Amino acid sequence: MHPLPLPRWTRLALVACTAWMACSASPAAEPGPWPQQAVTLILGFPAGSGVDVIARAVQEPLAQRLGQPVVIDYKSGAAGNIASEFVARAKPDGYTLAFGTAATHGSNAALYKKLPFDVESDFVPVAPLIDVSNVLTINPAVIDAKTLKEFVERVKAHPGKYNFASTGNGAGTHMAFAEFNARLGLNMVHVPYKGGPEAIASVLRGETCCIMNQVQTVLPHYKADKVRLLGVTTARPVNAVKEVPPIASSGLPGTQGFDSSIWFGLFAPKGTDAAIVKKLNTAVREVLELPEVRTRFEANGNTVRLETPEQFRQTVHTDRAKWAQVVKDAKISID
Repeated sequence: MHPLPLPRWTRLALVACTAWMACSASPAAEPGPWPQQAVTLILGFPAGSGVDVIARAVQEPLAQRLGQPVVIDYKSGAAGNIASEFVARAKPDGYTLAFGTAATHGSNAALYKKLPFDVESDFVPVAPLIDVSNVLTINPAVIDAKTLKEFVERVKAHPGKYNFASTGNGAGTHMAFAEFNARLGLNMVHVPYKGGPEAIASVLRGETCCIMNQVQTVLPHYKADKVRLLGVTTARPVNAVKEVPPIASSGLPGTQGFDSSIWFGLFAPKGTDAAIVKKLNTAVREVLELPEVRTRFEANGNTVRLETPEQFRQTVHTDRAKWAQVVKDAKISID
């Protein structure tokens, strides 16, 4: 005796159930290789800043090597601490990175006593990008010095008279001048501004006599003969302004070994997979080795810095200790 055929709706239900069971028994599909979506660089400084200029220079070539868009997101404020905190709390999946500096991941740890993150343990150093030289830039109509020696003599002859500008309390421009003043025993008044454009404008207007700002920032004004450059803060001359000697070579007491350059680099949240960090480091290195990128950076007074993640971690650790000593010697306090 043949069994009666099942109703059509019953047969359809059995087929669907069988298919569902087969899918449930199969292992979950493995995610594809990283990256599968856009990578976001979080900047703690506004559009048009020196940090932004560098980020935009590597944005497209880095995207080409990763095979995904690279997006820049600005979260400026608190000397970069807002952006750093955002990344420290981000998911460690490689899609949110901090575009950090020797200030955000170095001197800030000494300047701000109550940071909601640790600049070393809460981040994975991915790769440095460049070393940035500052340069002592003066308005000769305010302080007429042709050499670093003349500048120091005039400041020492009038303690407390001259104001120097910076791009903000605790910024690299502030720290460079603070170290310089502490080493040479100079008494100057610090005037912080909200960013590079405002700080440079104050020097051009004569509101302040000088600033130690990035070579790439002051270069247009120097070429227009609006300011005078007395010394770069790196140990060696900078290609873009070869005629300007290093402060360390001046022979003045306290300047021996003076090197107040800063670096820019990428950081990931702690817990980010080592394979992702390595892939990012390799992509950054490939970008920095492009002749057009290297030439562009050098023309603006910057030097490409190539390091492995492990080497970069040591750089961050060493610089953190260095800036802590500068903050102590210069008696700088933010909070």
